[in-house]
Amino acid sequence: MQFEINKDFIENLENLIDANNSEQVSLLLKELHYADIADIIDELDFDHAIYLFKLIDDEQSADILIELEDDVRERVLKGLSSKEIAQNIEELETDDAADIIGELSEAKKQEVISHIEDVEHAKDIVDLLRFEEDTAGGLMAKEFVEVNENWTNLKCVKEMRRQAQELEKVHTIYVTDDDGILKGILSLKSLLTSSTRTPVKEIFDPKVVSVKVDDEGEDVAQIMQKYDLVVLPVIDDLGVLVGQITIDDVVDFITEEAEKDYQMAAGISEDIDSDDSVFKMTRARLPWLLIGMISGTFAASIITDFQTIMKTAPALIIFIPLINSSAGNVGVQSSAIVVQSMANKSFKGKLLTHIIKQLLIGLLNGLVMASIVFGLSQFLFHTNLDISFTIAIALVTVIINAAVIGTIVPIVLDKLNIDPAIATGPFVTTSNDIFGILIYFIVAKMMLGL
Repeated sequence: MQFEINKDFIENLENLIDANNSEQVSLLLKELHYADIADIIDELDFDHAIYLFKLIDDEQSADILIELEDDVRERVLKGLSSKEIAQNIEELETDDAADIIGELSEAKKQEVISHIEDVEHAKDIVDLLRFEEDTAGGLMAKEFVEVNENWTNLKCVKEMRRQAQELEKVHTIYVTDDDGILKGILSLKSLLTSSTRTPVKEIFDPKVVSVKVDDEGEDVAQIMQKYDLVVLPVIDDLGVLVGQITIDDVVDFITEEAEKDYQMAAGISEDIDSDDSVFKMTRARLPWLLIGMISGTFAASIITDFQTIMKTAPALIIFIPLINSSAGNVGVQSSAIVVQSMANKSFKGKLLTHIIKQLLIGLLNGLVMASIVFGLSQFLFHTNLDISFTIAIALVTVIINAAVIGTIVPIVLDKLNIDPAIATGPFVTTSNDIFGILIYFIVAKMMLGL
């Protein structure tokens, strides 16, 4: 049964902490999973959070540290000494340890690393810190089970037992040569069903999917998805096995990237959440809001140029919001499909083919929507027949234009080495605001002879 945090539980816990009743606090948390305890700490203020964190044993507190929200973990780490952080780090696998140390200042990093008693563990962490966090090297852990192709089955089992003592889970057995170059994987079934004297080279599977340390995180995620993998070996440029990536790390990466993409699509230039400061949230949102304001100013100037038309046919004013919203929605839909296809590497074919396809989709959608608007204009707003036809034709034209713009903009941005995820939304919205109004009044001018 899933544990649920409520207000009464938090108040009771805070009262126990204020009373320095560590025994009751420990009893309250005894049966809880470390992920649930992390959620509890997320709900506490700084002093209560530090008290609770320091009360938990190092092994569990290390797991909790990983599960905390980024801003909460930052505050908790500030409340711990370098030695206390190091004690927690030693309980973690190298990839998680590197993630935490990577969040510290350079001076603090050195202090923490100097307090890690396991020298090999410290070396592995330092090695991982060299890689960008969104690459295979940044996602991998240095802990894995490795056997030599020249070993016998019996020696292989003995070495596996020794290596497995340092691992929380054993996902895969990797086979390497004398130079550490990855040769394949060894299944447990092959190991158990073969003679103890059988060489590993006779029973391992040479068909192994791997990635290089510099491969992008998105590529890693796509490979694991394509081949239904729960673990993926990482090699260097020489083919030497240097680490492995597990599915939990990839899921975390995908989640973080999805959150970033969602914010960028909304025109938010920094990774923020609701708990961040007013200044930070304003700084992240303001640039694209200003771009939107500029586009609105252009649209207003266009409307000003067509005042004569609006005086002659004031009914046209009623449908300006409909024109703008339709253009914006269609443009965002088209661009979202293109950006998504680019992200998962499925965007193929000639640009002209995609434009024609979106043009036809825009035409079909436009005709359906225009028919509805024509009816509404006639029977709800009681506009004359000419104006109803004008609005319908303008709407079809605007929607086709929006669909094409939504397709072209992310492609152009990608060609210019600008991230389509962050810039497409604002550019598409801005373009459609301006062109939508312009097309609307040009069509009106031509249709009504004004």
